This record gives sequence, structure tokens and C-alpha cells, in this order.
Amino acid sequence: MKIAAIGEVLWDILPSAEHLGGAPFNFALHARNLGHDVSFISAVGNDEHGRRALDLMEQAGLSTRFVHRTSDHPTGTVTVSFDPSGPQYRIHRPAAYDFPTLSPAELDALLAPPPAWIYFGTLQQMSVPARDLTGRLLHAAPEARRFYDVNLRAGSFTPDLVRTLIQQAHALKLNQEELPLVKAMCGIEGASLEQFCREVAGSFRLESVCVTRAAEGCVLLLEGEYVEAGGFPIQVADAIGAGDAFSAALVHGISSGWPAHQAAEFANRVGALVASRPGGSPRWTVTEAMAL
Repeated sequence: MKIAAIGEVLWDILPSAEHLGGAPFNFALHARNLGHDVSFISAVGNDEHGRRALDLMEQAGLSTRFVHRTSDHPTGTVTVSFDPSGPQYRIHRPAAYDFPTLSPAELDALLAPPPAWIYFGTLQQMSVPARDLTGRLLHAAPEARRFYDVNLRAGSFTPDLVRTLIQQAHALKLNQEELPLVKAMCGIEGASLEQFCREVAGSFRLESVCVTRAAEGCVLLLEGEYVEAGGFPIQVADAIGAGDAFSAALVHGISSGWPAHQAAEFANRVGALVASRPGGSPRWTVTEAMAL
């Protein structure tokens, strides 16, 4: 299956190490790991971080064809710190990923054949050039299903933007910490998770809505079927990238025609496995996920 993912690629600068990441980039790698044909659309700077990013993409088997190189802006970085509530992010912008481009020939190549899914998040869409390019891509591939992973970061979203992105989506995924914000931004009053999922799906004509709940697993509304799927006990190495792996596994399950309970359980397994390993895109296998 062909998937196009557009968004940020950046370096997570942790207290003890640097890891290449960014939610859309992590999603692209994990979807590639699941055997899909992934086109990743972003940009890096003509700097050491950019060169290392391109090298690591190639080593992972992820095409760099649609990753623009620019001398006008540095490769993205984010400083990550940790407190009891989880990872905290300080994003350094403007960055190269804010200025992705596709030539007419590159867009034609991206659409031959058209992707089955287009993935996008919130952070990069704060950039007007990135939002315009995403709009061009969505217009050029009207049959593609759209997966919107909310991924709210402080100072990197507006209510209007979030509502607009939900309106463009077929599948919506957010975490339980983002739930109160999304409810307020969208005027959703449902008290329970099921009520929220059904109300936002009805208001925005969504095929699926998923709320992740960390160690408790997730809830998923898929074509009218609502399930609550429990998590898998693991020793957490760090939570970076676990949600992105979950998203890739969820797209895989939905596209495979699985019922809600099977898609949710598989996504929980993959997310837990990635959380048990350091970095946002560690290597893993489906066999390892199914053994949890």
C-alpha cells in the first residue's frame, strides 16, 4: 500500500543523546517497517544535521526523493526534557521542515500511482508554505484517505487550524491529554470517551476516531463500532515515537479491513513495543509485537 506522509523531520536533543525524529518522520519509518510504500515529504537544511538525517533515512530504506534541501533554514531540532507527566518539548523555529516544496515533476511522481493514505499532523501545518503544499497534495489525490494525528505542542497550534485539519481528515487520532483541548476547540460536550468519539465523528464526518491512553491502551470508533482496548505492560525506555508507531499500526489495521478490536489491539502492541526501546524509531518486528 502506498502512503504519503507530510510533516516535520527534526532531531530530538535529549539530555544524553540526539535522536532523529518528528512525528510524521517516525510514522513514515514505522509504516515502512510494516511493509508499506511510503513517500515522506519534508525538508532539511544543508548542514550536518541535515546530512545525517538523509543518511539515516537511506539506511532505513526510506526514500529521500521528496525531502527538500535548503540553505535558507537549519534542519529542525527540539530540546526534550522529562518530568513525571512525560516528555516536554522546546521547538526551535523557523526550521527547514517549515518550507517543503514539490516540483510539478515530483508531484506527478508522487501521484503515480496515487497514495491510498495521506498522513499529516499539526506542528508543520502552522507554516503557510507547508499548509499550502498539503492543500495541493490533498487536492491532487482526492481519493486518498486522510489520517490526522493531532500531536499538539505548546505554541504550535490554533483552534482554527485544528478544526480545519479535522475537517480534511477521514481518521482522527489524539491522546487523552489532548482530549480536553480538542473538545473545547470543536465544541464537543460528550462526557464519556464514547460520546466524544461519536460526536466528533458525526460533526466532522469521520470514518474513525481514536484516543490513546498511554499504559491503559486506547479507545477506537471505527465505522460505527466502538471498542476500548487495554494496554500491554512493558518497562518504558522513553515514550518518544510510541504514538507515531501506534498510528502506523492503526492505519495498517484499518487498511487491512480488520474490525475495531483487532486494529486497536495491534496498534497498542506496536506502540508498547516502541515505548520499551529508546528513541522514536527503534527497529522492531511484528513477531516481537505479537509476543507481548
